[in-house]
Amino acid sequence: MFWYDGHLHDGSCVSFSIDEPGVLFGATIFTTLRVYAHSLEHPLTAWNAHLQRLQLNVAEFDWIAPDWVQIYHEVLHLSLQHPVIRITLFPGGRELITGRSLPQDLLQSQTIGITAWVADKSVFSRSMAGYKTGNYLPAWLALNAARTRGAQEAILIDPSTGNWLETSTGNLLGWGDGCWWTPPVSDSFSKSASHSTADRDNSLSLEAEKSHAKSAKILPGIMRSQLISWLKCQNKEVSEQLWTPSKVVAFEFIAYCNSVRQVVPIHTAFIESQRIEFNAQHHCLQELLEFYQTRGRSEPNLR
Repeated sequence: MFWYDGHLHDGSCVSFSIDEPGVLFGATIFTTLRVYAHSLEHPLTAWNAHLQRLQLNVAEFDWIAPDWVQIYHEVLHLSLQHPVIRITLFPGGRELITGRSLPQDLLQSQTIGITAWVADKSVFSRSMAGYKTGNYLPAWLALNAARTRGAQEAILIDPSTGNWLETSTGNLLGWGDGCWWTPPVSDSFSKSASHSTADRDNSLSLEAEKSHAKSAKILPGIMRSQLISWLKCQNKEVSEQLWTPSKVVAFEFIAYCNSVRQVVPIHTAFIESQRIEFNAQHHCLQELLEFYQTRGRSEPNLR
């Protein structure tokens, strides 16, 4: 069951025109949210941040805006049966809204961590990295290449420098020297994260980072923004600096985050013959889990 162009459909197939730019060129934008307790108002659902992501991209691309109220009700309808909702928008104002279950391996990956492969070829570099468009072919290729090598995720890099950027499905977080680290949205944004009190609001943080989208090298993820704001509010130091290969090997803990999987530790990262080990059960992880425990008390078994 899914919604398309204002109509509810059964099954899993949808028809497009043969000249649909979303099919021909990947001309879509999307966001994927996890709905907690069947509520779009739940603080962990972060509906306003996901909505603002879509609205900002529609405006940036000068596309026809959909009926936002209708989209809200369509998402709410599917969220009664599915905890994960993907909203895809087309240039002409049409929407495709689908639902799915949480990943079956989620609890295991959150508990023991995963292995990640460093995708070191330029073919895996994302175009328009600051926007969540339908052209995710490089990330999809990287993830599939990682799986053929026995890894569960791929780490995308800047092929010109070797700096780590993000994973194929999320943003990177690291801990070392008593501080949290995350790659900057763009090279020009490489600085200590010092969001103002106003920017600690999820939607405002997203809007601030979206201003860097044109020069961005990573997606300013919603979960990334939420966790940065949370850590700063807890007086934890968070530094947005380039993840050079020499910096990465000094981290004690790394993880990736996204709206569906929350935080997943990475216990091993490898590239060719080099393997880097991290402590997936590091005590710093509790500082991230407190975010979910504090905001999600209405949903049991967050992990």
